[in-house]
Amino acid sequence: MALADCLELPGTFGIDPARVPMMFAGGADALLRMEGGVEDDPDRALADLDRAGLGQGDMVLVLSASGMTPYALAVAQGARARGVVVAGIANVPGAALLEMADLPVLLDSGPELVAGSTRMGAATAQKAALNMISVLVGIGLGHVHRGRMVNLIADNAKLVARATGIVAEIAGVGPDAAAHALDRTGGAVKPAILVARGMTPDQARARLDRDGGLLGPAIDG
Repeated sequence: MALADCLELPGTFGIDPARVPMMFAGGADALLRMEGGVEDDPDRALADLDRAGLGQGDMVLVLSASGMTPYALAVAQGARARGVVVAGIANVPGAALLEMADLPVLLDSGPELVAGSTRMGAATAQKAALNMISVLVGIGLGHVHRGRMVNLIADNAKLVARATGIVAEIAGVGPDAAAHALDRTGGAVKPAILVARGMTPDQARARLDRDGGLLGPAIDG
């Protein structure tokens, strides 16, 4: 669930993938064939944490349905030792992960319909929580304006069309003008909106830099 949400962040909100490293028990190989034993390896967890390069000022979201997974607990413990804030998300009250987390989040999803199959209730609850967290982060970073993804990365035909529509709607111009503005900004939606409203690309970027990347002040102020 965490991996699915993490992979969406760059395309949806334009967040640099380097800012959202993913630690997954077993690494990339486990994505094709999951092996249960890898989640019992705390040494591997600490090695993954080292590779992620997290330090003071960072936060790590640690997810474990039981709140007792050795890999997850090792990441949480190692992160705290490095000065990283730990948000622990678990589905069992009183879980060890919740006890050691700076920000404990209990998703009490109750017994599974199929006993022990945590991909059902627990995982569904986790994905819903992650959706809310990531959307709120995107809003807080100024990557959402009037309910539109103004920092998306338009790297396929569908998203190019979406970006054009967003620029046209917010800037109040036609699709041709929106497409032209996007061409002038290299596909960046926020500055394209300001370009479509009359700024040069350099002026648009300077204004966004001044306002901390927020689009609202340049449009509404």
